[in-house]
Amino acid sequence: MQAELRVVTAFDPVPTYLGEPNLQKTIDERFDQAGQILAVALEQIGEIPGELKTDVLEGPAAEAILGVVEARGNDLIIMGTRGLGRLTGLLLGSQSQKVVSHAPCPVLLVR
Repeated sequence: MQAELRVVTAFDPVPTYLGEPNLQKTIDERFDQAGQILAVALEQIGEIPGELKTDVLEGPAAEAILGVVEARGNDLIIMGTRGLGRLTGLLLGSQSQKVVSHAPCPVLLVR
């Protein structure tokens, strides 16, 4: 199909009250961790016939994903779910639930 695939990973915002050099060190550590997660995902995806793009973003996962979709006009969102259960999801707010509720396109959740 020659479709474009965009793989997005997001890390929690780093509080600015950490001050330097701790702020930059924490940002670098989180960026590295996100990069490792991205590398594993890309390895699992392997070769695809279309174009493969990646984004590493700072911020809550749902907001990051929805921001990318809004900016890029993606046709489908595929995302994992941790399966925290109904009660935990209600109390904490599920990132996948937020995406499903606010996405302008279809969302496929994978367990």
